[in-house]
Amino acid sequence: MLESVAPVRTGAFQVEVVLVETVLPKCQACKKGDLVPLSDFGGQGAPIHYKAWVCTNPDCGFNIKIRNGDVYLNEPIASGREERGPRAR
Repeated sequence: MLESVAPVRTGAFQVEVVLVETVLPKCQACKKGDLVPLSDFGGQGAPIHYKAWVCTNPDCGFNIKIRNGDVYLNEPIASGREERGPRAR
């Protein structure tokens, strides 16, 4: 992670803006895409950070997910545009 601080003057005040650049890991399956983290919410609404990592190369499709403590590799990826009924709660 790269971080830089840049002073910015706004009227009578000067503030520091911190710019952070995150370096994402390369996909080891295709060597072309980056792995990006995805987050979700648990059954009680608590955030689950980094629940899945997915390759940005659409031809690759590599993904790794955690569900109920188990690790899953290369499950089918849905587009999210499909018609679905309400989520079961």
